[in-house]
Amino acid sequence: MAPAEPVGAPPAVKRDIEDKKASQQQIDPYNVAGEVDEHGNVKAIDYDRLIHEFGVQPLTEEHLRRFEAVTGKKAHRLMRRKLFFSHRDFDKILDAYEQHGTFMLYTGRGPSSGSMHLGHTVPFLFTKELQEMFDVPLVIMMTDDEKYLHTRNKNEGHQKAGVAPEDFLDFAHENIKDIVALGFDPKKTFIYTDYEYLGGHFYRNTSEFESLVTFNQAAGAFGFGNSTNIGLIAYGAKQCVAAFPSSYPDLFGLKDYRGPDYHPEAKRRHKSLASIPTLIPCAIDQEPYFRILRDRCERMTDPHPKTSLILSKFLTALPGPGGKMSASDPNSAIFMSDTPGQIKNKINKHAFSGGRESLEEHRKLGGNPDVDVAYTYLSYFLDDDEELEELAKRYRSGELLTGEMKQRCIAELQKFVTEFQERRKKVTDEVMREYMRPRKLEFGGNPSPKQSKGPANGAGEASNGGSGDGEKAARDDGRGTKGERKAAKMAEKKAQKLSQRPKGAEEGADGT
Repeated sequence: MAPAEPVGAPPAVKRDIEDKKASQQQIDPYNVAGEVDEHGNVKAIDYDRLIHEFGVQPLTEEHLRRFEAVTGKKAHRLMRRKLFFSHRDFDKILDAYEQHGTFMLYTGRGPSSGSMHLGHTVPFLFTKELQEMFDVPLVIMMTDDEKYLHTRNKNEGHQKAGVAPEDFLDFAHENIKDIVALGFDPKKTFIYTDYEYLGGHFYRNTSEFESLVTFNQAAGAFGFGNSTNIGLIAYGAKQCVAAFPSSYPDLFGLKDYRGPDYHPEAKRRHKSLASIPTLIPCAIDQEPYFRILRDRCERMTDPHPKTSLILSKFLTALPGPGGKMSASDPNSAIFMSDTPGQIKNKINKHAFSGGRESLEEHRKLGGNPDVDVAYTYLSYFLDDDEELEELAKRYRSGELLTGEMKQRCIAELQKFVTEFQERRKKVTDEVMREYMRPRKLEFGGNPSPKQSKGPANGAGEASNGGSGDGEKAARDDGRGTKGERKAAKMAEKKAQKLSQRPKGAEEGADGT
């Protein structure tokens, strides 16, 4: 088996930056930086501290055993090696799958360049395996609008060449092709860009969610100030309601309220979809969005169950600690468009080493694989637990040298990236658009749930709408059944009461 201890980032390394000032660790959707001490040393990201500060729970061996019992399959290597290391209500998703048979997966990508890097693939590879294990629908959101708003905000409101909304839409399309090349099943996967998809029930959910978040709450969660543009301040509502299955009725065989048809029976959102739970695999820096979301799920007109999260560490940048791979720094990352020669050069020249200063010292004292970037990358991409453990053992004993560890890493990454590039060549615009087409997804879920399946598999409201089944049938004017209208009124009264509660009564610390 692989080492039980998590694979961490390297220890503090002195940066050659004279003006580096001491600062605290900062992790949020717009900043990922380790602590800097008074001497300019950049420290590794403290994930135990993040668990405490964000109020999330560690992913334990008990969770892995439960996962394997429910799925009948071995936990993914990223879970076994504690690279997905924390969660919110992961156990409840397992309960829902076991009892009712399905849930929705949701993740996303902010397209900041035309090519993803190695770090971007990590949550997608993990999500793909979850989808295959559970046989559930997946939604992938491309936040092209948010990347534009953030970039313009960084540029103090100035519009620079190459970073207009149309450019980020182009980045999104290229990134979607990258994601498709990772091998997602088109029958159960829907991918969209915000610029192209927003509308219908999605926008209805967005509008309602916006009414539940104040400026102070958004500023506290994301670090916004008085100079932040209003688009960025409001954006978070979109990323939050993207986790609601009710934002995507087409995927579950129900009608959406969009042109040119504007189906009367779809004028109101489908309450049945609000009962479907969602699991979000993502990096820990995205957690503030979903802390805001979880506090408001039950305050929607159609209350939703609190969204579950499973959270990953960052794939360490090539130079070492205190950050993640960045699309803006070519020497910090291995890009999915890199050639075998570029991968070899980047690992050999830029990957931080856990080896000793001299060959003699390394042979005598051994290296430290837990701080070695090449070994860290192998822990993400090498599937063989026994080989990974053997590499660590030989490195610690001094038998395996730094150059040899790097060579093993280079070979594994070259293989992964080259195979990806071969698949990527086959992803045409037509293939991409099939993933982006709103349509009913095909998924089976748990073949033997303890309770009968409901609307999540296309039954319920989708099959009885307008069928003349008395109380079970939806009205032609889109007002829903009598029971749904009664429940909506009760939910509305509940939401009004909740909206009057004292400020600051939020889950976790969101800065209110």
